[in-house]
Amino acid sequence: MNFFFETLKVLFLTIYLIFESLILWIIPSRRKNVAGELVLITGAGSGIGRLLALEFARLGATLILWDINQEGNKETSRLAKENGAVRVHTYTCDCSKREDVYKVADQVKKEVGDITILINNAGIVTGKKFIDSPDSLLEKTMQVNVMAHFWTCKAFLPAMMASNHGHLVSIASSAGLIGVNGLADYCASKFAAIGFAESIGLEMFALEKTGIKTTIVCPYFINTGMFDGCSTKWPNFMPILEPEYASKKIVDAILKEQVYLVMPRSLYIIFGFKNIISTKLGFVLGDYFGAFHFMDHFKGRVKKD
Repeated sequence: MNFFFETLKVLFLTIYLIFESLILWIIPSRRKNVAGELVLITGAGSGIGRLLALEFARLGATLILWDINQEGNKETSRLAKENGAVRVHTYTCDCSKREDVYKVADQVKKEVGDITILINNAGIVTGKKFIDSPDSLLEKTMQVNVMAHFWTCKAFLPAMMASNHGHLVSIASSAGLIGVNGLADYCASKFAAIGFAESIGLEMFALEKTGIKTTIVCPYFINTGMFDGCSTKWPNFMPILEPEYASKKIVDAILKEQVYLVMPRSLYIIFGFKNIISTKLGFVLGDYFGAFHFMDHFKGRVKKD
C-alpha cells in the first residue's frame, strides 16, 4: 500500500475512533460477566486487595488470594464468603521472591486451575528520601512493585495465550506517570510497572491475542494506611481517595475492559499538560499543587504487634 492510501486510511480511522470515543463517553459501556472466572489478587490480605476481593465475590468469581500475611488473607477469605463467594482459595506467598511466586503458582494451577484474571496489587513504599533509603529497601520495592509482575505473568500468561482469554490488571500509581519528591524508588517501580503492562498489552495485540485484555490503574493517594501522613494541598481538586470508591472504580474499569484508569479525573489534566509545558513552568505548577511536600509528614502503615 502506498503512502497516500495508507495515510488516508489512518485519517479515516482516526476520525472514526474519535467519534466512537465520544459516543462511548456518553453511552455507558457494556460490562462483561466475570461469574466463574478465576481471579487471582496479590496483596489480598488488606487494603485495596481485600476490597477488590469483596467486589469480585459479589460478582460470582472464584477467588485466589495471595498475601504474605496469612492471618490477613484468612480474614479476607472469611469476608469474601460473607459477601457471596462460593469458591475462595488462600495462599501465603512472598511476591518479592521469584521462586516463591513460581512455587505457589504451580500449586494454584494444580489445585484450582488456570487463572483468567490476574490482578497484580501487592505493593510497598519506603517513604524515605532516596539518599536515606537502605539498599535492601530499594531492592525490596522493585521486587514487590514490579519484578513480581514479571513472575506472575510468566506463570499465568501462557495459559491465557493458549485459550486467547484473560485479563491482566496492574495496580500501579499516578506516581508512575510523574516523579514525586520523596518517592524516588516507589516512582521508579511504578513507572516500570506501567511500562511493563503497556508493553505486554502491545505484545498480545501484535500476536493477535485480542481476547487478552489489559487494565492499568493509576490512582492518587488512597486512604488505606499505606500513605498515612501524606497530605494534599487542594483536596477539592486532588482528593485523597477513599478505598471503597477506588475499589469500585477499579472493578468497573475491569468489567468495561478499560485500558487506563486514572483517579481522580483531575489528574488527566495535569498529565496532559506535563508533556507540553516547559520544565520551569512544571516546577511552578508542582509547587502550586503542593507536589514537593506530599511526603513531608509521611508515616505509612503502622505494623501491629
